[in-house]
Amino acid sequence: MDVRRLELLRELADRGSITAVARATHRTASAVSQQLKVLEAEAGVPLTERHGRGLVLTGAGLALAETAREIAVAIESAEALWHEFKQSPRGSVSVSVFPTAGQMLLPGALRALADEPGLEIVLTDHDLPLPDFAQLTADYDIVVADSQGIPAHWNERGLRCVPLMIEPFDVALPVGHPLVEKTVVRGADLVDENWIGAPVGYPYDRVLERLGATVGREPRIVQRIMDNIIVERLVAAGVGIAILPRFTTRSHGNGIVTRPISGLPAERQVSALMRADRAERPSVRRVVELLQHEAERVVQGYRTVGER
Repeated sequence: MDVRRLELLRELADRGSITAVARATHRTASAVSQQLKVLEAEAGVPLTERHGRGLVLTGAGLALAETAREIAVAIESAEALWHEFKQSPRGSVSVSVFPTAGQMLLPGALRALADEPGLEIVLTDHDLPLPDFAQLTADYDIVVADSQGIPAHWNERGLRCVPLMIEPFDVALPVGHPLVEKTVVRGADLVDENWIGAPVGYPYDRVLERLGATVGREPRIVQRIMDNIIVERLVAAGVGIAILPRFTTRSHGNGIVTRPISGLPAERQVSALMRADRAERPSVRRVVELLQHEAERVVQGYRTVGER
């Protein structure tokens, strides 16, 4: 079987439509369809079937797409080994970040990159309407993602996940709020509060879901806002309180105070998410290392400030 045709089948598994595969691989849809028909003839079994107006992979197609992923990983691994003998990591690495991860990780990582001649990062920031970061891995070498644990579908798609940091969530309160007097707040302290919530499905929203399950009453959410800076302003204005990430919330001199939550899981994992074959490239591995070093610096820096 032709490796290039197998790669088209893998792209169809990841992207979900012939049109999307054609766009990503700079082919026409008819050319993609023709190559998949040739691959199906070579395989001797149906690899796709009609579903509505589109195509989906059969069981055999899914199995062969997984084989295509394994072949791609093996090829990249072999090329990476060869490049290590020839030269330092170089080339362009595309990186997608969500906004608060960009605030934490990018300034230091890009400064460090200045000492890596020949290696370039091309950045895009994404604040997804629904946070399914796996869908971005088809178009970016590294996707900086946040999650509670490792979602099952990341493993099912054969993605490589490198943990960068665990970031706690805190409760953001307006200056002068009675709970500011506490060093730590409990779920029971928060029952009667108005909340500025995040969009449904976001990590902050899942903390509020757990809070409701813990206290036996759904939190009273008066607004749902995606942008954390707007949330901070609304909290400072007394509109409500909120769940916000610890390392990037500006809680000094801007009208809000943050407090940790006791007895409630309130944190997120920030990870570098990649297709397994791209993760083998020396350039991609080096950028992941830079992100890991910067994440360690951010966490350690916060601990040092907290100990003063």
